[in-house]
Amino acid sequence: MNNRFFGKLGESSAAEYLEQNGFTIIGRNVYVGRCEIDIIAEGHGLLIFAEVKTRRQKPDIKNIYGRPADAVNHSKRAHMTDAVKRYLYENRENVKDFQPRMDIIEVYCDPNSEDYRVLDIKHFPNAVHR
Repeated sequence: MNNRFFGKLGESSAAEYLEQNGFTIIGRNVYVGRCEIDIIAEGHGLLIFAEVKTRRQKPDIKNIYGRPADAVNHSKRAHMTDAVKRYLYENRENVKDFQPRMDIIEVYCDPNSEDYRVLDIKHFPNAVHR
């Protein structure tokens, strides 16, 4: 499985997770300028902008690269913040009733299964601060 397909698998799993928790997906892989927002969802009075990180590992095993959320470094956070601000400005009439929040969602897949079944999803609300 190539990395692009693997990433899409993680994003689909994260979107399903959000839907199961009462959110409606209003956008996936949304480009704002040159920055991509993986998932935009609304619900519970919130407008969620989610960055999804998917890994082929079990969630309880230490990884030499750290947690998937650690890949959202300072630069990525700054780009995400800029993209969200621009999105909110460009869509201000449609989003004025929602509180924006930037989240990170980690998806762990089984590297030993043919279909890379999802083992766990960890959701970090408000993980990226403006």
